Order: sequence, then C-alpha cells, then structure tokens
Amino acid sequence: MKQFGVILILVVMGIVWGATIPLTKVVVSTGYQPLGLIFWQLVFSVIVLAPIALVRRLVFGRGQQSTLTSQTLVYFLVIIFLGTLIPNSFSYFSVAQLPAGVMSIVIASVPMFTLIIALALGIEKPVMVRIIGVVASAVAVVLLIGPRTSLPEPEKAIYVVVALVAPISYGFEASYIALRAPKHLDPVGTLLGASVMGVFIAGPLAYFSGAWIDLNIEWQAPEWALLASSIMHVFAYTSYIWLVGVAGVVFSSQIAYVVTIAGVMISAVALNETYSTWVWAALALMLVGMALVQPRTKSVYPVNDNTV
Repeated sequence: MKQFGVILILVVMGIVWGATIPLTKVVVSTGYQPLGLIFWQLVFSVIVLAPIALVRRLVFGRGQQSTLTSQTLVYFLVIIFLGTLIPNSFSYFSVAQLPAGVMSIVIASVPMFTLIIALALGIEKPVMVRIIGVVASAVAVVLLIGPRTSLPEPEKAIYVVVALVAPISYGFEASYIALRAPKHLDPVGTLLGASVMGVFIAGPLAYFSGAWIDLNIEWQAPEWALLASSIMHVFAYTSYIWLVGVAGVVFSSQIAYVVTIAGVMISAVALNETYSTWVWAALALMLVGMALVQPRTKSVYPVNDNTV
C-alpha cells in the first residue's frame, strides 16, 4: 500500500478513536452507572465482532482456533478484567466529573505505565531515553493535578488520580499479554472471546448492583453515543491490528498522538470545553513523553501474520 494511503488510514483511525472520548462524556451525562454501560458496550462489541470473525474464518480461512482450553478461558478472564471491567469502570466514573479533553490526556499515559510495569517484570530493559519519556509523562499528570488553575473545578483534581487506574490497568494488561498470550489466538479472536465472557460477567453484576440500563426506551443522545462509541472502538481496534500487520508496530504506534490530539480538539469543539495553559502544557509534555516511550522494535502485543 502506498505511503500516503497508510498515513491517511492511520489519521482517520486516530480521529475515530479519539472521538470516542467526548462521546463517552455524552454517554454518562444521564447518570448511567459504569457496569450497565460496560455490559451494553460489550454486547455491541460482540454483535460487531462476531460477523467479522466469521467472515475471516470462512472467506480468508484465518482467525482463532475453535478449541477452547482452560488456558484460553483464563486468558479471556484476565483480559476482560484488566482491559475492560476495571479500566472502563474508573473511566466512566471519572469522565462524569472531568472534561473529556483532560481524560484524553490521562488515557495517553498508557505507554508510561506499560513501560514501568514491563521494566518491573523484566520484559523491557531500561533505556535512558525512555526513562526520560516516563518522567515527562509523569510531570504532565502532575500539571493536571497540581496547579489550582489547571481544571475548571480545581476540587475535582482527585478524579484525575482516580482516572489513572484505567491506564495502569491497561499497562498490566499489556504485560500480561506479552507473557501469557496463547499462540493460537490472534488479537481479533481475543477481543471477541473476552467480550463474550465479559457479557456474562457484566450482565449479572449490573443487574444485581442496581446499575442495569434498560435500552428499551426512546433513544436520546446518550444511548446513540453509547452505540456509536462501541462500534467506533471496535472499528479502530481491529483496524489498528490490521495496520500493524501492514506497516509495522513502530509506525502504527504513532496513532497514539492522533488519538490524544483528536480527543482534546473534538472535546473542545463538540462539547465547548476550554482549557487552561496548564492543561495545554500537560498535553505537550504527554506527547513528548509518548514520543520517547513508544516501542522501538516490537510491540508488547503479539500480532500474528494472519490478521485481515
């Protein structure tokens, strides 16, 4: 594929992914509880992913193997908790209190925590340039929490700390995948399998905790935003996996910049959010940190050659 076409796809994917953050802000505007939102997000993901997996298997002869082992089920269980239930619960809770643009910056700290955890587990070796990137990202977080002028409502700075649980959880997920990913599973099959398991976990939890959401109503903006963000996330994720196979992980990792900038800019325009100088400084530092921390040769996520 020509270089311009690959770059265009990366930019479009990044914008789509970034747009899911302000959409999430719309979703929580009615007071919907995280577990109920997560359940329906997983249902929509399964509805979108199942046909994709079927086409890949029947038309291309590719995709995950049909055998499910205890190792695979445990893998799905860990992925659904570290990759969805835990981070999304804290993200939904935090985005209800924070500007969506600030959440975009917080989520951008995933590479920082991924590297820190990978270093602690011995998956990565310490490199000074990447350590500097971690420090830059950490300073960006401090700028969001510290100066009393960084947030429209300074007393809500504590929610930035709460929101950090999400990128920390993603960091643990990345390291777990690097250490325990079954060789017969590809990323699309993993996402589908984990989503199916998540439906059966999140559903009862939402119902018995009182967080159940009845979508058998006249849909308004929050319901449509939930559907749109779920579909857009699946599209962006599967497209990202495809891009890794076509252009390599180092080039594909550049999508993180587009996601972060798009999340901030779309939030500013669509939600009329305004940010202080401290927030813009935090964004700049986070982008610098991402540039220094990003993978140089390989991805934490194993990507097979059979992605479509």
